[in-house]
Amino acid sequence: MHRRPPFPTTRHKLRNLFQSLALLAGMLTLLGVCALVVWGPQGLVWAVLTGAFSLVLTPTVAPDLVMRLYRAVPLRPHDAPDLHHLLETLSRRAGLSRLPRLYYLPSPILNAFAVGTGDAAAIALTDGILRTLTSRELAGVLAHEISHIRHRDLWTMSLADLMSRLTSLMSWFGQLLLLLNLPAVLLGGVTVPWTVVLVLIFAPTAMALLQLALSRAREYDADLGAVALTGDPRGLASALAKLQRYQGAYWEEILLPGRRMPEPSLLRTHPPTEERIRRLLALEAEAEPPVLPPVRHHLPAWAAAVPHGPRWRWPGVWY
Repeated sequence: MHRRPPFPTTRHKLRNLFQSLALLAGMLTLLGVCALVVWGPQGLVWAVLTGAFSLVLTPTVAPDLVMRLYRAVPLRPHDAPDLHHLLETLSRRAGLSRLPRLYYLPSPILNAFAVGTGDAAAIALTDGILRTLTSRELAGVLAHEISHIRHRDLWTMSLADLMSRLTSLMSWFGQLLLLLNLPAVLLGGVTVPWTVVLVLIFAPTAMALLQLALSRAREYDADLGAVALTGDPRGLASALAKLQRYQGAYWEEILLPGRRMPEPSLLRTHPPTEERIRRLLALEAEAEPPVLPPVRHHLPAWAAAVPHGPRWRWPGVWY
């Protein structure tokens, strides 16, 4: 029976949790302010009800369907037994109810991503990442993705995305109403406070920044969760450094084409790699030595025979 490594840095965990809750509360407040400005008190109630019902009724996309979209190939236990043994060990330590399914993505890009929840999840590993990372680094990456599943980060980001879309919808509707009433405003028949105009114009941008900040907070928390599962901060730190060295700071180039364009740090979906590595190495003195099964063979024998990887198609989708 494997013992879960203790995690002594509770203050880091609480800080990340508080930050995520504060950002979600900020997004909810901004959504409420937009509803209040556009429709009044009744609009505020309806916005909350609409968001709640939409979140509950929105169908969950099956992880296998997402993987088929990216032409990922299932990695079965007999294809990569060592990799599956490592996955089972980390999933058991994380307390997942079901083992995530592993997929091989025939792409030279160094990338890994998870979809789904603890009840049904899948993790994709690209050909590039399997050929480049060591066993220790691969364990850190897998633990990071399992932490995303364990923390239900996909659900959290779906909630944030829903609030962002509702805010943008109300902002555009409010601006349309202002445009239609512009003659009355210019003639002095209708008075519109400048605060209302500013809220309608800048609310979508403020919501997008909060959403990006939430994504970065969840990444920090996933790094922290990975250390709790592996007891090895340096393994994940080494993987992050290698990923940045090989292809830059963005892991999800395959999912977010065009992210290599220069942009302010405030607009990054992921935290700066240097800061993530610094935080990970700060935990090294308190973590236990890693005790994980080795992964001697990362790739199945048929990996070289898999057809070409995903290609870019309009409107920015890879499949």
